[in-house]
Amino acid sequence: MHFTSGCNHPSFTLPWRTLLPYLVALHLLQLGSAQLTVVAPSLRVTANVGQDVVLRCHLCPCKDAWRLDIRWIQQRSSGFVHHYQDGEDLEQMEEYKGRTELLRDGLSDGNLDLRITAVSSSDSGSYSCAVQDGDAYAEAVVNLEVSDPFSQIVHPWKVALAVIVTLLVGSFVIIAFLYRKKAAQSRELSESFQLLPPPKSL
Repeated sequence: MHFTSGCNHPSFTLPWRTLLPYLVALHLLQLGSAQLTVVAPSLRVTANVGQDVVLRCHLCPCKDAWRLDIRWIQQRSSGFVHHYQDGEDLEQMEEYKGRTELLRDGLSDGNLDLRITAVSSSDSGSYSCAVQDGDAYAEAVVNLEVSDPFSQIVHPWKVALAVIVTLLVGSFVIIAFLYRKKAAQSRELSESFQLLPPPKSL
């Protein structure tokens, strides 16, 4: 830092080169504070048909999400499963109306968990948890697999039908076998008559 004179007036010159690293660090700090990161579990979420399920994701580092734009999106159709903004639930896909709830108790801690009630096989798939805060945007993917254990149960009428079909096929095989056996016996009897000597004339 030094003084210089020009036009008979003293002037003050700042050492900009020494201040430049501090300005860059301040700029990066501001950028970092504006960035969003959404984290979701890597493991697939599993449930049975009819159960309730919670899809989880959260902001990292933790940040109050009450005033953020939060969207849960079904990747297969790109439709809104649940849309939350500034404390209000907005539009969503028809098949999810009345079945979803953003768990607001965790919003202040940066949790963006979504509950889906009475899941069905059609709910299986990938879901994006997307968050927007001004110009900052981030998302993560949660995979859901819904199983139907009752589809593996063999119904009694199917068992009865299988038994009836088996009996019919078995009966047909037995009848065919007896018919062929009787035909063979008839041929043998006919051949034996042909081999007999002709009766002697009186």
